[in-house]
Amino acid sequence: MTKTTAKIKVFRGDFNGGEYKEYEVPLFEGMVVLDAIHHIQAHEDTRLAVRWNCKAGKCGSCGGEVNGKPKLMCMTRMDTLPLDQPVTVEPMKTFPVIKDLVCDLSWNFEINKRLAPFKPKPPLAHVTWRFLQEDADRVQEFRKCIECFLCQDVCHVLRNHKKEDFSGPRFLVRLASLEMHPLDTADRLAAIKDEFKIGLCNITKCCTEVCPEHITITDNAIIPLKERVVTRFYDPVAKFWNKVFKQAR
Repeated sequence: MTKTTAKIKVFRGDFNGGEYKEYEVPLFEGMVVLDAIHHIQAHEDTRLAVRWNCKAGKCGSCGGEVNGKPKLMCMTRMDTLPLDQPVTVEPMKTFPVIKDLVCDLSWNFEINKRLAPFKPKPPLAHVTWRFLQEDADRVQEFRKCIECFLCQDVCHVLRNHKKEDFSGPRFLVRLASLEMHPLDTADRLAAIKDEFKIGLCNITKCCTEVCPEHITITDNAIIPLKERVVTRFYDPVAKFWNKVFKQAR
């Protein structure tokens, strides 16, 4: 890192609006954007608000937009950014701003309450639950989510349209983790189709691109759920087969 200082342009304001204020911060080896924000808090303006906790990319608290892209500030190194111009740091645009870089994420937790919980098969007498390792591997990927909500932020359906119309990729991942669990017995396909409106996702894969845990959201969660919904509600052959099978029973 040849430069000794960098300019940071930070959004300052609240839900009523705000402005961008420019600061100059010293650079050091291994520095991340969150370090720059902490320097501003310590030496320039103690009133600057930002969410953070672990500073290790595991709590998901410090999500924001760096140079217009959703990122975790603690995992975005300064030496990966073009420093010949100010680095812009903003709150996530999909959610209401509380103050400066802090957003109101409560809508996400309301959506989470609407998901049908895990409903396991009743255990058989003297037999423990068993399933294949490949079944465990399939859902284990989805458990890596740290709920930073960067995928929710980048989703153009949520960003540009009403959030009431779509649950967003984070909760489709959670639904996938339940639907694909080998011991779960709940039927959520109707809700995935009608309540959480999976059909609004046009699989641009932007959510996969911003995931700090590298979860393959689109290919491994959303597309398999879409296939299940199509098979259940729109595939004429599958509908005919299910009808005959049910009558036979």
